[in-house]
Amino acid sequence: MDAAVSLLAGMVFGLALAAPPGPMNAVIAEEAVVRGRLAGARAGLGAATADFVFFLLAVFGIVTFIERFQQLRGVMVLVGGCLMLYYAYGAIKDVQDTYTGETTPAEGKGFRKAFVLALTNPYQIVFWLTVGVGLLEPGRTDVLAEASASLAGVLVVETGSPALLVGLFAGIGLWVTAFPTALAAAKARIDTLAPAVAYLSAAVLAGFGCYFLYNGATTLGA
Repeated sequence: MDAAVSLLAGMVFGLALAAPPGPMNAVIAEEAVVRGRLAGARAGLGAATADFVFFLLAVFGIVTFIERFQQLRGVMVLVGGCLMLYYAYGAIKDVQDTYTGETTPAEGKGFRKAFVLALTNPYQIVFWLTVGVGLLEPGRTDVLAEASASLAGVLVVETGSPALLVGLFAGIGLWVTAFPTALAAAKARIDTLAPAVAYLSAAVLAGFGCYFLYNGATTLGA
């Protein structure tokens, strides 16, 4: 029973990490509507692979080491900002070429784009520094105890358990396959959806790119 609860809790944590709007989902969305469901899933796999890399780094304590050096973190954020602006330009160019009839959708590089971008994404780094590290440390967490004394003992999760970690990556995997599938299905029904989603994805990437450039420059200047 405890293993099943930990598995479900891990899936919730995985979905919480993967589902919020941000640069990763912008890349997945752009790939899915321009090049199809499988291209979007490949981009999602790239982001998930980066999470697995962070998981390994957290196991060996390297993620915490990175956070201790503000200059290194600032450089990583700056690189991430530049990549987001570059990918935003690429997203606009892709949708213009594809939907003006100048070219047909080419094989994308979504896996590589999402993987490299995720490795410089401070949100993912912060997750693995806080929640991720907590999930890896052996122990027991009463999730609902702080919300109400009457709920104490209702949802107790064993941190550091294999079931919790399997659930975490299962939740991530569920999102990065379901999200592009839903977008591709919607695109098939609404012709105007694809360019709108692609332009929105470019805007999200550009917005986060500018913010990360500011954040990185501020960190380096501190």
